[in-house]
Amino acid sequence: MSQKVEPEGWPRASGYAHGIVAGGRYLAIAGQIGWNERRELVGDDFLEQAGQALRNVVTVLRAAGGEPADLVRLTWYVTDKREYRDNAAALGAAYREIVGTHYPAMALVQVADLLEDGAKVEVEATAVLPPTLSS
Repeated sequence: MSQKVEPEGWPRASGYAHGIVAGGRYLAIAGQIGWNERRELVGDDFLEQAGQALRNVVTVLRAAGGEPADLVRLTWYVTDKREYRDNAAALGAAYREIVGTHYPAMALVQVADLLEDGAKVEVEATAVLPPTLSS
């Protein structure tokens, strides 16, 4: 379980948390791009790629026994911050559909390019899973 950190007197974070406190098992999720399980980009559209990248993050998270509420940090790497801004409302709706209404600490970084040709967005994640129950 995690707890948001919102410093007193700061404006409320919108779509992310200023900080997260959590205890348990640490899960680092490698950067995920908008490709499917066959390593094929799902399309050339930023929003389509971003949605698939988020689905990939959630798939890895669930494979480790976690849920979206276990996410404590997302780092977004985009090749064009204007494309991100232009799609912000639709991306928010896609985020809520895929991840839900849990908003971890986040950062957005514009990069010159990503490793895979045609990739427009990569999402790296950190989660803290509940401690393993001993028998």
